[in-house]
Amino acid sequence: MNRFKKYGLTITLLLFLFSAIKAQEESTRRAKDGFSFGVLPTISFDADLGFQYGGLINLFDYRKPAIYPDYRQMWKLEISRYTKGSGINQLYYDGKHVLPHRLRVIANLAYLTEQKLDFFGFNGYQRRFNPIFIDDITRVFYMHERRQFRFNSQLIGHLPWNGFFWMGGIGVFHTEVGTVDINRLNRGVRESEKLPEGAPTLYDKYVEWGVIPENEKNGGWTNHFRAGIMYDTRDIEANPSRGIWAEAVLFYAPDFFFNRDVNYLKLSATFRQYITLMPDRLSFAYRLKYQGTIGGHAPFYIQPYMIKSFTPKTKLDGLGGGKSIRGVMRNRVVGDGFLLGNAELRWKMFNTVVARQNFYLGLTAFADAGMVVQQIQFDKSRIPDDELARHFNHRFMNQDGLHPGVGLGLRAALNENFILAIDYGLPLNSQDGQGGGLYISIGNLF
Repeated sequence: MNRFKKYGLTITLLLFLFSAIKAQEESTRRAKDGFSFGVLPTISFDADLGFQYGGLINLFDYRKPAIYPDYRQMWKLEISRYTKGSGINQLYYDGKHVLPHRLRVIANLAYLTEQKLDFFGFNGYQRRFNPIFIDDITRVFYMHERRQFRFNSQLIGHLPWNGFFWMGGIGVFHTEVGTVDINRLNRGVRESEKLPEGAPTLYDKYVEWGVIPENEKNGGWTNHFRAGIMYDTRDIEANPSRGIWAEAVLFYAPDFFFNRDVNYLKLSATFRQYITLMPDRLSFAYRLKYQGTIGGHAPFYIQPYMIKSFTPKTKLDGLGGGKSIRGVMRNRVVGDGFLLGNAELRWKMFNTVVARQNFYLGLTAFADAGMVVQQIQFDKSRIPDDELARHFNHRFMNQDGLHPGVGLGLRAALNENFILAIDYGLPLNSQDGQGGGLYISIGNLF
């Protein structure tokens, strides 16, 4: 297995470089013709998800050469799978310079599947993580199944002040949740490696105890409206080294919008800053984020969802994992409200030209941390005393602690747009994981 991971990493690097070089050459060659079409493999690795394999099709519209290398509009189709049971089926559209009055329109249609979605309960350290349950009960004790349909559409427009934008949008989400499908996971597996049938998971226990309400245990609709304001002065959108990118977004899911037993309002506020320490060599970047419920009751199946103004990325669960707190287990930190912080020191240590494209290798040192600041409230009266002692940490019943992760990363970039990111993070608390996490993806974390 270690040899497979080593060869898989080498193949990922080679495929990335070859695909990115070909895509850049094709983009440059076809810019005068108006359109650029590219097919890329989607190959990555995530400690929580496994190896990703699949394909990605991009179509860029450059029919106004004056804005090149920026595009008028872009379409992206991705179909990929992860070896640990996740799937992505996504169609993404970005119309930057299509509508009048400098309006930008973004739409995202996705169907996401998770055979084994990490589930560690609510409120961070309030829920005790015990690896013995994985060994003695079932390997999927801290998991459940989820299938999710998402449609988002946003309009972004300029405000009178330089760098300020407004955003408004609508979304339709439908989530199906259930216990892990043991029969499906056992198909074609050797007898010695099969999962035990009938073994309860933490999700099953939460349903039994009423921690997960009866009307939420199978999922439901989360149709919503978004409205927000953004401030953006980044020098390069894909790989900034100076500037500020900040946003505040309201996420409103009202009961009158075909939401059964759902009516709540959330606020997400994010501040990112990029500081040049040495021109073209060294920069410092950090992100601070708050997300919380300011009205109503949000169902448990939407609580891990990280709200943003817009993003082409589909894996927005958190906190924990490669998209939020590297090294910490995915979805370890789930609450009604949370704080997140990330800091990175980015060093471009080697610059050259490959196939007439600017290429650099970089190193990154990072520190991530998050915590629940608004707990999910639930009735503990149905939880037996022995189970309460086994599964809950009374020290953190009223307030969570900090969940930190630290690590190092490698960057390989072409023309500041195609960036291969390889990060290895370590949790600083054994309650957040028993080892480090390796993450290979496209693009910086923020």
